[in-house]
Amino acid sequence: MPALLDQVEHTGSAEAWDDLWDELCLEGETVVPASFAALPRLVALGQRSPEALSLAGSIMRGALQDHGADDLLLKCADVVVRLRMLLDQRLKSRPDDYLDAFRDLLAADGQYHWSAVLGDFTDDFYHLRCPHCDLEVTIAIGDCGRYSAIRDWHAGDVERRDLKPASPEALVATGRWMYDTAVRDDQDRLAHGLTYLFGRAECPRCASTFAIAAEYTAANLPSPGE
Repeated sequence: MPALLDQVEHTGSAEAWDDLWDELCLEGETVVPASFAALPRLVALGQRSPEALSLAGSIMRGALQDHGADDLLLKCADVVVRLRMLLDQRLKSRPDDYLDAFRDLLAADGQYHWSAVLGDFTDDFYHLRCPHCDLEVTIAIGDCGRYSAIRDWHAGDVERRDLKPASPEALVATGRWMYDTAVRDDQDRLAHGLTYLFGRAECPRCASTFAIAAEYTAANLPSPGE
């Protein structure tokens, strides 16, 4: 591993990077203890290497896997802070892979559930249960519409109810940070979609309303180490 890191640092060859990805984040998803051992050096390279930054971000996306390296990850707390700073700087440059970098930043901030599922709101669907009647509700945000519904695998999404977006001024905490970052970087579709994701939905069965993001977070954000 050190030899591969030396190679990408000194030559930047595509073949060496491919080999390093295979070792540290196979298919962009699977991480191992060596992934977190390499994280400090990758972040150090990230100041001048988008590839290093991307690999470090992808490793953070896998932080909740059963990788057996929780102790190594804990030792990287200061490194993760630096990674967040570098990823935020990269977002300001409006890279072509903006959404990937945005999701990497979410993971580095511990927002693993959003990092795993957030799309560009072209055709996004989220599945959660109504907190009042336990119905499984489909939330659609994209070109297909912005609604809650019951998903029928033969008839499609039925009993649709329009979502109520949050006003930007009402957003707080993670939602406000995500929205403000998207606005700062001129990502209009992303920003607009986030107002719906952090808005409210009506249950098609019991007609109660609930906060979409809060319910999704409660159901999908495990504690580190689980």
